[in-house]
Amino acid sequence: MAAAASSTDRPGALDITRRLTEICGPPFARLAGPADEVAGRPARWVAVPGGPHAAAEVLRLAARHDLTVVPRGAGTKIDWGAAPDRVDIMLDTGRLAGIGHQPTGAPTAEVGAGTPLRAVQAALERTGQRLAVDAPSPGATLGGVLAAGEAGPLRHRHGSPCDQLLGVRYLDADGELVNAGGGVDGLELARLLCGSQGALGVLVSATLRVQAVPAGRIWVTRPVWTPLEVHDLVRVVLAARLDPAAVELDLPAGAGPRPRQDGRAESMARHPSMAGRAALGPAGAGRLAVLLEGGPADVAERADRLVTLLGGRSGVSHSAPEWWRRYPFGPGDTALRIEVPIADLHAAVYALRDAAGAPVPVRGSAGLGVVHAALPGAMAPDRVASILAAVRGVLLARRGRCVVLSAPPAVRRAVDLWGELAGLPRLRAAKEHLDPHHRLAPGRLPGGL
Repeated sequence: MAAAASSTDRPGALDITRRLTEICGPPFARLAGPADEVAGRPARWVAVPGGPHAAAEVLRLAARHDLTVVPRGAGTKIDWGAAPDRVDIMLDTGRLAGIGHQPTGAPTAEVGAGTPLRAVQAALERTGQRLAVDAPSPGATLGGVLAAGEAGPLRHRHGSPCDQLLGVRYLDADGELVNAGGGVDGLELARLLCGSQGALGVLVSATLRVQAVPAGRIWVTRPVWTPLEVHDLVRVVLAARLDPAAVELDLPAGAGPRPRQDGRAESMARHPSMAGRAALGPAGAGRLAVLLEGGPADVAERADRLVTLLGGRSGVSHSAPEWWRRYPFGPGDTALRIEVPIADLHAAVYALRDAAGAPVPVRGSAGLGVVHAALPGAMAPDRVASILAAVRGVLLARRGRCVVLSAPPAVRRAVDLWGELAGLPRLRAAKEHLDPHHRLAPGRLPGGL
């Protein structure tokens, strides 16, 4: 790709600024500011088109001037993944929002990519419906959730948001509006855009399945101390066939060996009178939490059975634990996602602990073998690299993987964010087909794509 003008002071850059203003309107096109970055890479312009046709014009303008375009939703995951090679135009999808008109009770909903997920749920809730989508990022847009491949606890029963897609509308690199869905090939293309970080197309809207809001919801929680204990308990939960909506784990860095407990205290914890109380447990203990959904009577009966199965200090609550649907990492941390078969999750967590030399906070969907972990942002890049190498070595033999979602700039430059990817040839072929000139978020995907 020929190099674009490197400075917004050049005469050609002033013309681009003027054209973006004509396309989007004076309040919605501007030179980028200090906060307009993608994984630390600064943008040159920000454009907020008012609809799909305006967004298409932005992409056509970029094509004519050989400029790169990186989509942005609410920016909650803008630092996930690799930094793009260049960010000429940041295309903000905030005005590509709204929910398409559907008859009350319809089994699907078409949602604009820039619509905040909480706004979608609030609108659907008024008709007794919901999306089974509960991504952890506060304020995230639906398009951002799909583009990042983000999912929350409900993926246990309902799959990820990408699994619930029935179709998408997106803009290709040349600004052509494409409808993908309605058949096997179309659905495969729609799902290919999931997790692509905007590097294969700019999402305009998505059609997803909706469902009735469950009448009853109960969380059954139990304190846990070790990854092996979690492994055994998850096996019990899944073998009981209680149809959990989610099976989540919170194992903080401070969780250590299970404290000794005399027989009387253990018996009291198992007494039926404790069944209606939330599990407390000693400070520093982790938690295993199981969400049950359905009719109130059925949920209550399944919860009683699960409390009996889990024993210990297990209890029930009608509200989620404080840590539910939250990541264990914060700004500046090195954020990891571990995916491994359920039977090997404990081995992966032990490997991470051993490599780090101490317990590492881990949280996520223990019932699926997908969890997140956090390494301190102040940890030296070469230390992070050695931890990743050790963990990936263990995971390789178990058909698992460890991905760095985000990290401080020094760490990002020093480590392989992705590890080995079996699907890289297919991803490369898709990039060459959908964006042959590499104008959409170049370098954002694995392999520098």
